[in-house]
Amino acid sequence: MDKNWQKNFPGAITLCDKDFVITYMNEKAIITFKEDGGEKLIGTNLLDCHNEKSKMEILKIRDSGAPNAYTIEKNGVKKMIYQAPLFENSEYSGMVELSLEIPFDMPHFKRD
Repeated sequence: MDKNWQKNFPGAITLCDKDFVITYMNEKAIITFKEDGGEKLIGTNLLDCHNEKSKMEILKIRDSGAPNAYTIEKNGVKKMIYQAPLFENSEYSGMVELSLEIPFDMPHFKRD
């Protein structure tokens, strides 16, 4: 398997460091955020890209250590957004956001 699998992963992957500086975007993330600057967002502050309500959610992820997950619909596409804190040696080291396109009618299975 390619060690750089995430580069061409079909979902958008964005990473930021503990100071909220965007450090990585895979190809899908660059395309997804093209109108906001695409690859030029790497090295900028994630908080500068969000409104006040979203900034509070991002800070809550950092402060609580708990992920944030939700679905959205935009331009006829439904996505699941999963934002999670990252830790190194038990210390907060940044965040990852995964944005995955999902079907509108998605099966749900309960397994015991």
